[in-house]
Amino acid sequence: MTTRIIVKLDIKPPFVVKPVHFEGLRKIGVPSDLARKYYKQGADEVYYIDIVASLYQREVLFDEVENVANELFIPLAVGGGVRSIDDFSNLFHRGADKVVVNTYAVQDDANLINQAAKTFGNQAVVVNIEAKRWGNHWECYTDCGRIQSGKDVVEWAKEIEQRGAGEILLQSVDTDGRQRGFDIDLAKQVVESVNIPVVVASGAGSIEDIKTLIKEVSPSGVAIASLFHYDRLTVTDLKESLRENGIEVSE
Repeated sequence: MTTRIIVKLDIKPPFVVKPVHFEGLRKIGVPSDLARKYYKQGADEVYYIDIVASLYQREVLFDEVENVANELFIPLAVGGGVRSIDDFSNLFHRGADKVVVNTYAVQDDANLINQAAKTFGNQAVVVNIEAKRWGNHWECYTDCGRIQSGKDVVEWAKEIEQRGAGEILLQSVDTDGRQRGFDIDLAKQVVESVNIPVVVASGAGSIEDIKTLIKEVSPSGVAIASLFHYDRLTVTDLKESLRENGIEVSE
């Protein structure tokens, strides 16, 4: 199986930022510039997540999304503040290939997943899970890792699949931005509980961390931010290293 190497752009408009545990935002750069940079390096996809849209209860900034889409000839998944089928439709018209939903589906109406999948197709609907560990289980959080939901992560993942979502973006509040490795137990449980693709984020601090995740969990993709943003690694370098270790990635 080919593992997708995905760049995750956390957005606090008008900038890409990098949080730690979803807080303490550090300004990185302009979204369109970074999207172009990673596309040229060979990224398979870009995830564009407006991490404060739901928290601030504001509309999706469609013009910002279009600016990024214009720089890319690879799939673009966009999330943050998505509350309706109209939001999905507008994002697709602005260049998104997939739309990512979290807060509204978890806290308000999970039927948005069903409606979007029926309207636009399963492959176009991604659900973001922000997971926080409590003892031996994980709870879903929303609003940039701030609001508890009471939902069990694994059970929610199964429900997401049943409702028609085509992909899960799995993030860990505990490991996000720390660059000390992924929550392997969390990733393994979610990947093994569903039959749809799971993209795992939160925790890449080295090539070894990424190799370990792929070999132990076999996710559909790995979403990386800090390693690339701080120029500790390029997409090209990462793919070459993975190939040398027998891990299949795209050219």
